[in-house]
Amino acid sequence: MNAKSDVQLPAVSVIMPVLNEERHLRGAVQAILAQEYAGEMEVVIALGPSTDRTDEIAAELVAETASFQSKRVHTVPNPTGRTPAALNAAIKASRHPIVVRVDGHGMLSPNYIATAVRLLEETGAQNVGGIMHAEGENDWEHAVAAAMTSRIGVGNAAFHTGGEAQQAETVYLGVFRREALEQQGGYNEEFIRAQDWELNFRIREAGGLIWFSPELKVSYRPRPNMRELAKQYRNYGRWRHVVARYHEGSINLRYLAPPTAVCAIAAGVVVGALVTPWGFVVPGGYLAAIALGSVPAGRGLPLKARLEIPVALATMHMSWGWGFLTSPRSLARKVIASRRPAVRVDAGQS
Repeated sequence: MNAKSDVQLPAVSVIMPVLNEERHLRGAVQAILAQEYAGEMEVVIALGPSTDRTDEIAAELVAETASFQSKRVHTVPNPTGRTPAALNAAIKASRHPIVVRVDGHGMLSPNYIATAVRLLEETGAQNVGGIMHAEGENDWEHAVAAAMTSRIGVGNAAFHTGGEAQQAETVYLGVFRREALEQQGGYNEEFIRAQDWELNFRIREAGGLIWFSPELKVSYRPRPNMRELAKQYRNYGRWRHVVARYHEGSINLRYLAPPTAVCAIAAGVVVGALVTPWGFVVPGGYLAAIALGSVPAGRGLPLKARLEIPVALATMHMSWGWGFLTSPRSLARKVIASRRPAVRVDAGQS
C-alpha cells in the first residue's frame, strides 16, 4: 500500500507470545520492524518461562529499539506459559486500534501489515489473515512443510493451501480491529489450543466478518522432529473437539476425516489379524494414498525429504485423529464453566 502524505495511517500493535524461541525470535521481530508501513507501530512480546536465551534476546531487542520514535519493542510477563494468556497480556499492554498477532517463529512478508490494514478498510472485516507459508530448513522440515501445504495433508483449509480472497471461518494468526477483541473479551484462556478458531467463531456469531486473502503471507517454521509434530497435531485434534463441544454446529466433515481414518485403519488391522486378510485393505489403501499424494507435494525437494513426506502426513493425520477421539470431556466441562474470558483488554493499560 502506497500511502499518500496527507493520509493518517492507523497505529498498529503487534502482539507476540513466546516460549523457548531463541532460534527464531530475533528474525521474527526484525521482520516486523522492517515492515513497509508508514504508521506508528509497537511490538509487545509476552514472555513465558523459557529455559533458553529467549528472555535475553527479548531484552536486547527492547534496548536496541528504545530510541526509536515509531517502532519500539517492549515486553510483558506471562508466567503461565500458555498462549492465550500471553495473547491477552500483550493485548492489555498494547495501545493501538489495530492488533496484529504474530508468533515467535513466524516471519511476516514485507508488506504484510500495510496490506492487512488496507484489507480491513476495504472489506469492513473484524479480522483478516492469509497463508501460513510453511518453510523448512532441513529435509524433515521440508517434508512437513510440503505436507502442511498440500490438500492431502490439510484438506481444503485455504490458509494452508491458498485460494481466492473470501469470507472464512478462521484465518492464520490474524490482524484485528481492537474493538472486536474488546467486544469478545479477548481470547478464552481455557483453550490451551484452538484459541484462534474459537475466538473467530465468537466474532462470526456476533455478526463480524473474518476475511482470508492470499495477499497476506507469514512464513512458518515446522516442528523439528516427528515427536514434536505428533504432539502438535494431537493437541490440535484434542482441542478442536473441545471447540465442537463448546460451540454446537462448529464441526464439519473436514475435521471428522482424521478420526474416521484412525477408526477405519484400527478396525482394518483388527479384522485383518483376526478374521480375514482382506481387512488389511483399509490400512494398505491409506498408505498407498499418502504415498501417491506425496509425489506432487514433494516436487523440487531432495530425495530424502520426498521420502519423509508420507511419514509426516501419517503423523499429522493419525495424531490429529487420535487427539480428537481421546479428548476428555473434562476439558469441555472446564471450558463451559468459564463461558467467557475473565479478562479486560481495553487499550491504554500498559
